[in-house]
Amino acid sequence: MIDRSHSLPVLRQARELGISRSSVYYLPAPVSGADLGIMRRMDELHLEYPFAGSRMLRDLLRQEGIEIGRCHVATLMKKMAIEAIYRRPNTSKPTPGHKIYPYLLRKLPITRPNQVWVTDISYVPMAKGFVYLVAIVDWFSRKVLSHRVSISMEADFCVEALEEALDAL
Repeated sequence: MIDRSHSLPVLRQARELGISRSSVYYLPAPVSGADLGIMRRMDELHLEYPFAGSRMLRDLLRQEGIEIGRCHVATLMKKMAIEAIYRRPNTSKPTPGHKIYPYLLRKLPITRPNQVWVTDISYVPMAKGFVYLVAIVDWFSRKVLSHRVSISMEADFCVEALEEALDAL
């Protein structure tokens, strides 16, 4: 893209292309020989243990006498475009046969408090598991009308939060 032998200065060429001048002069640093050896061994280990993340790879390398930190392993994994293969949560796919309800508020102008309430349930990671948080919010004022925390995903705490919001009316 940038032609250093062109009569137009490099500064002007970079400006015309919409790139920074420093990126024109940047030369990527080559990977060291030690890192290449580590990367080769990491590739072998990844083929043997595809579920291993940066911590497990670090431990496997240390067992072989290669002293390396987890962050360095993670950096090399990014450079090599490898990542641990594991089962991820499958929470966004709807169950076949479940009814999909229409969004009823699409064309409704929300102009005053207590016209529309929304609720949301979220989980907060803790040292040993999760706690679940439900909040009832007024859509117009964004005021939290009530909230509850529970250690189980049962409906009781949601109903309690809704009853508290209704009692506050």
